[in-house]
Amino acid sequence: MTTPLPADVKRQVRALGTILTPDLIQGSWALMAPYHEKLGYLAPRVTRDLRYGPHERHRLDVHASDDLVAGAPVVLFAHGGGFIGGDKHVPGAPQYDHVGAWAVRHGWVGVTITYRLAPEHGWPAGAQDVAAAVRWTRENIASHGGDPNRVVVAGHTAGAVHVASYLAGQGGGSTDGVVGGALLSGIYDLAAAQRGDLEVAYFGDHPASEVSALPALVDSQLPLMFSVAELDAWYFQRQAAGLVSAWFARHGTTPHLTWVQGHNHISEIASLGIDEDALGGQLARFVAQVTEPAKGA
Repeated sequence: MTTPLPADVKRQVRALGTILTPDLIQGSWALMAPYHEKLGYLAPRVTRDLRYGPHERHRLDVHASDDLVAGAPVVLFAHGGGFIGGDKHVPGAPQYDHVGAWAVRHGWVGVTITYRLAPEHGWPAGAQDVAAAVRWTRENIASHGGDPNRVVVAGHTAGAVHVASYLAGQGGGSTDGVVGGALLSGIYDLAAAQRGDLEVAYFGDHPASEVSALPALVDSQLPLMFSVAELDAWYFQRQAAGLVSAWFARHGTTPHLTWVQGHNHISEIASLGIDEDALGGQLARFVAQVTEPAKGA
């Protein structure tokens, strides 16, 4: 059981502002880390650096526990990093082991992946890597206690872009076994995006109509959850607004969109497990709903 972060911590998060800078990134993790250390951000069993492809960054960690019921649901997570950086594991720090531990505390198996980076590997490399990681999970997760037919694929920021592209079919690969997708503060419509240096490094000069996942997402038959942080920069807010508009135009309803109160782009994902009222509770309910076995199964 976790409790909301103290009000003074939330005030310090808010004081960091909304624009992604090194100070905001480092400051957000610094504020959250003591709470992760107190809670414990490692699953009872972490199997590191399993290879899911030929590249040196085709590595994943499996987070599990001997107490899990065999055939547990699986949460596969792709980290952020602006397309040019990031890793599934930072030694001595919570990110992103805390995501795997969060999954295990809910009775699921966690899989955290690292993928190829721009500019060496541009679009759709990220989607291809997610597809390859899902394939590995389907073929191997049963030996770690997971159910290959109940996989939820999640991503944050650049990781959300790669998961969205994978679900949109841009990287090839099968979605067999995938029962839901969680896209946290991602970019889905490149026509409405600020294509700065990081976006250019990954998407190059591909036209927005080619690389945007939004049209396929709004037509997807797969259950999807989205989020945007209250203190996300304006361009992530614009993506969320565009998503709502496109979803309403297609379905006459709004999408499953979580507004992560009191958090910025980084503390949004860092809050998982220690400030469950913000994001974790709703994400957990989504995973539970989409992985619930069908009646009579």
